[in-house]
Amino acid sequence: MKKAALIAMLLFATMSWAGAADDYSTTAHVTDSRWVFGPTSSGFVLYPRLDATIDGKKYELQAYNFSGNIRVIPILALGDYKAKLIQDVHKNAYEYSQSYEFLFADGKTRKFLVIGQSE
Repeated sequence: MKKAALIAMLLFATMSWAGAADDYSTTAHVTDSRWVFGPTSSGFVLYPRLDATIDGKKYELQAYNFSGNIRVIPILALGDYKAKLIQDVHKNAYEYSQSYEFLFADGKTRKFLVIGQSE
């Protein structure tokens, strides 16, 4: 009975992970990765900023936050990442607000806000 329960748990966990990975069906091609300073109520903070092509459109993306050791400031490597649209607000025909979540190879995710678009 314990073996059957363990097998069922492992099977369910595998299926859940596979289903979650399928949610990231969009490819974000990152062509530029850098850090910028942004103001906060208590001073300035560093934000990762990216240029990426998603569904044929060129976007400038900024991470929501960064909670790491600023003595070792990693930049995101250029290339393709699995992504999913997590916010898509269109209040009228000429303005929108979007956010994407990237899924990395190690299973970690990071959210990015669309802060610019170019042709």
